Amino acid sequence: MMLDSARSPAESSGFSKKIAATIIIVYTVVTLIPITWIILTGFKSVDGAITYPPEVFFKPSLEGYVNLFTTRSRQSQEYLDSLPPPETWYEELVRSREMVIAGPSKFFGRYTNSLIIGFGATFLSVFLGALAAYAFSRFKIPLKDDLMFFILSTRMFPPIAVAVPIFIMYRKIGLGDTHLGMIILYTVVNLSLAVWLLKGFMDEIPREYEEAAMIDGYTRMGAFFKIVLPQATTGIAATAIFCMIFAWNEYAFAVLLTQFNAQTAPPFIPTILGEGGIDWPAIAAGTTLFLIPVMIFTVVLRKHLLRGITFGAVRK
Repeated sequence: MMLDSARSPAESSGFSKKIAATIIIVYTVVTLIPITWIILTGFKSVDGAITYPPEVFFKPSLEGYVNLFTTRSRQSQEYLDSLPPPETWYEELVRSREMVIAGPSKFFGRYTNSLIIGFGATFLSVFLGALAAYAFSRFKIPLKDDLMFFILSTRMFPPIAVAVPIFIMYRKIGLGDTHLGMIILYTVVNLSLAVWLLKGFMDEIPREYEEAAMIDGYTRMGAFFKIVLPQATTGIAATAIFCMIFAWNEYAFAVLLTQFNAQTAPPFIPTILGEGGIDWPAIAAGTTLFLIPVMIFTVVLRKHLLRGITFGAVRK
């Protein structure tokens, strides 16, 4: 009876559970408040976004999203009266501000650049990182530990320390303000992290798997693609999330190396201006839309990210 009633040393007490739950709730609230405020600001009017004290309850408006995707010009009342009635709700919204739509904004192009550069750099980082990690895991390489530390140390450089040399180099070789140049740069920055993370996953996969495959006729590369990569899916997904977050959010290199053709959303969103200055609803709307792809990417791969903590050779 005493053994049955005894509590396991590993079992948490009721007080510890309450403390842990309180910490989790406080952290969640503190994290969600600014995100929620940004999302709500995207649905405020231009006037409502700058009121003081800030409005918590307000009439929703899509003015921020309209301003985000369009460029507008103010016109005289006589000119507005001479125009035919607005055909769409967003034209009517713009007319209420005594303006007309002059054309689309640059946001969609900048958003597309972020998608191309972010996912392109993530794919290359994970692919090249997997190859390098496999080599470090399976082959006897002189000074392996020193090389691994050197690879990781390249990730410790702050971007601003190497931004100017990279800017000069890119200008000389013609990679400035190009998608290819930004993909290469983000790949190089992410590669060290990818190699370090994936090597740990590769070490967990028994060599006997690929040795058996090579006995059956597979080449080394064939065994890598057919046997090792499927076993390392969890590690690849977890690594891809970290690489994607950096490539998607990076600001310093983007603001210095791009201006027009390859400019991404992070340096563009803060420059959105309205008639009277900074257009806060449009900025909030752009920030909200900017969060969506990386959130979807993370949610889709969240199962692999959690499994990566206890990654083993046996697939589940």
